[in-house]
Amino acid sequence: MDIENKINYWLDMATYDLDTAKAMYNTKRYLYVGFMCHQVIEKSLKAYYWYFKQQEPPYTHNLLLLAKQCNLHLIMTKEMYKLIHYLMPLNIQARYPYDKNELMKSLTEKVCIDLLKQTEELFEWIKQLLKR
Repeated sequence: MDIENKINYWLDMATYDLDTAKAMYNTKRYLYVGFMCHQVIEKSLKAYYWYFKQQEPPYTHNLLLLAKQCNLHLIMTKEMYKLIHYLMPLNIQARYPYDKNELMKSLTEKVCIDLLKQTEELFEWIKQLLKR
């Protein structure tokens, strides 16, 4: 598979995950909205990694590491970087909740709609960078 196909693979998967995040929101499964938003950004960062480094991204769920290895952290807005920090623990906490009730209290309807909006904006920003 060539690099363009690998980039498209990751973007297709991120799009699928964004649709899944919206479906989780619509069915009020807020715990998984956060998890899926993490997945959207992770996969879009892996697409950008292919674009930037033209090699396989590391096997990691660490959004900060992926952004830094592609130098995206240098051009992200403060809000984008804050979103990545917010999403980081949701990957693990949603799958292995230490305290599911506390996590579910923090992922309210309002928080999740904001999270979806910010995730979609960051995803679109990364896709625009890939069009250069």
